[in-house]
Amino acid sequence: MDTGTHIVMGISLGGLAMADPAVVSNPITMTAVVSGVIIGSLAPDIDTVLKLRDNAVYIRHHRGATHSIPAVLLWPLLIAGGLYFFFPEANLLHLWLWSFLAVFLHVFVDIFNSYGTQALRPISNRWIALGVINTFDPIIFGAHVLALIIWAFGANPVWTISMLYIAMLFYYLARFALQAAIKHAVLNTIPGATNVFVAPTMRFFHWRIAADTDRHHFVGRAYGRTINIYDKFMKKEMPENNLMQAAMKDKNIAAFISFSPLYRWEINEYGEVFEVRLIDLRYRSNDYYPFVAVVHLDKDYNIINSYTGWIFSEDKLRKKLDFSHN
Repeated sequence: MDTGTHIVMGISLGGLAMADPAVVSNPITMTAVVSGVIIGSLAPDIDTVLKLRDNAVYIRHHRGATHSIPAVLLWPLLIAGGLYFFFPEANLLHLWLWSFLAVFLHVFVDIFNSYGTQALRPISNRWIALGVINTFDPIIFGAHVLALIIWAFGANPVWTISMLYIAMLFYYLARFALQAAIKHAVLNTIPGATNVFVAPTMRFFHWRIAADTDRHHFVGRAYGRTINIYDKFMKKEMPENNLMQAAMKDKNIAAFISFSPLYRWEINEYGEVFEVRLIDLRYRSNDYYPFVAVVHLDKDYNIINSYTGWIFSEDKLRKKLDFSHN
């Protein structure tokens, strides 16, 4: 989920903590616990700073180690221990328990996005991405904000947040049901479809779709159970020549492949420069595929420059690569 949603989830969890007698009976514990659940709701995303290094590192590691089983156990210890230093009269056990719940909830809700997490690491490095909730879901965010407003106007926080969580449970179930219906519709629309990808958008009934057959890639949108195919690409085996082997050694290409399960490739030649481009088919937007990996190589197959990430125009991509076709 996005940072704003994690924040309102953390504050809401603080309201639910008022059901704990150890919290409501001690103002210091209450202050520490509310602080702990807010910090715990944000802590796993500290790996966002990796983006300051480069996109390849960020793509490979965001929601990786910081969302793993050891991290879920370690974050609450660090948070509770740090807050206990400032609030030594707080109930340390309950401070740890609520901090743990906040961290766990953060990692748990992230698995419902298309990006997913490595939540089972180190048992498994597989990315768990259920793809039923958009990274920012206005209904989830709005429901939390509404609940917090009702609480602010004097409603019982425990009952208010409990009703919120029950409503969210039914909302998530509805999203799973709709995703399943869309996948069924895709299979009916594209006979022989495999590797079907159905991803949410910010609109409840609007979903991105992509799928393979033996010979083609298909990309489109679903509006409810109505499937519209926008693009159809012939599948091509990636060549095993010296150019492609050199390109595959680039860190940006490797990061892209580790993240994207459904992409096509292009090789272009511009004067003395070869361009190898991998294009993720899952995120078509306004007739453009913004998530790419591009590497430029010279005639001796030495890497000149490369990039992976979200780019919404060719001009911006050229600026990132500091390269011109002219």
